[in-house]
Amino acid sequence: MAAPLQELILGLPKGSLQDATLDLFAKAGYRIHLSSRSYKPTVDDKELSLRLLRAQEIGHYVHGGFLDCGITGKDWIAENGAEVEVLCDLQYSKATSSPTRWVLVVPEDSPVRSVKDLEGKRIATEAVGLTQRYLESRGVNAVVEFSWGATEVKVPELVDAIVDITETGSSLRANNLRIVDELMQSYPQFVANRAAFENPWKRQKMERIALLLQAALNAREKVGLKMNLPENQLQTVIDSLPSLRRPTVANLTEKGWVAVETVIDEAVVREIIPKLKELGAEGIIEYSLNKLVL
Repeated sequence: MAAPLQELILGLPKGSLQDATLDLFAKAGYRIHLSSRSYKPTVDDKELSLRLLRAQEIGHYVHGGFLDCGITGKDWIAENGAEVEVLCDLQYSKATSSPTRWVLVVPEDSPVRSVKDLEGKRIATEAVGLTQRYLESRGVNAVVEFSWGATEVKVPELVDAIVDITETGSSLRANNLRIVDELMQSYPQFVANRAAFENPWKRQKMERIALLLQAALNAREKVGLKMNLPENQLQTVIDSLPSLRRPTVANLTEKGWVAVETVIDEAVVREIIPKLKELGAEGIIEYSLNKLVL
């Protein structure tokens, strides 16, 4: 009789990180299908059971064991005080590869210049715990109230300042707001329930997923490059083009020629290819990468 199929319950963030996360999993090799009426996406891996939840909740549910593991921001893990195992950091955001930032913000014309100026004032934020600990560390007493969203519109009429999350700062600038201080930077993290992490099968499954996700991130902004090159130009190419490090070199059937293959930053390809052509390279091919395991 066949052994029952084991299953890993994995939480994925809905909302601002959702599309970037699904794209990352696609590059890692997982086909995920969402249903508009269900919080349980399907995936082409029978050992995975997915849950689509708000990023703010995932750390809480991983901590409590409802989820074996999940992807959520480092900030929300801190906000919830979740005790979890961190499998890896995942350096991506909803629009860029830069971290998101929690910042203390006031109107552009506010007299507030430092957090000390907020003594006895009111601050609105979605990250109440994070903000309270920040104020305590600065010796400032202020009223911190929870905000259900659209926090940036609450100053100056409803509160004196806000603590909000930003990636590029464009929304803050559009609302004539000024950053006074930065509380923390945050990337998504792949985290595990501690009991699940002690299960050998689940731990191995999670570590394999972490490897593939990191490989997908490593491949961002990288491309593969291959070419045929006169053998007498090989060292010149390696010496003159610092992006070509540790290339794979193989002899061709035609004497005096070698095949060269390497991985480089996509941003420098437009500079490198003309130089390679000048050095006698032929059959130059650039190709995209889904995963790069370092």
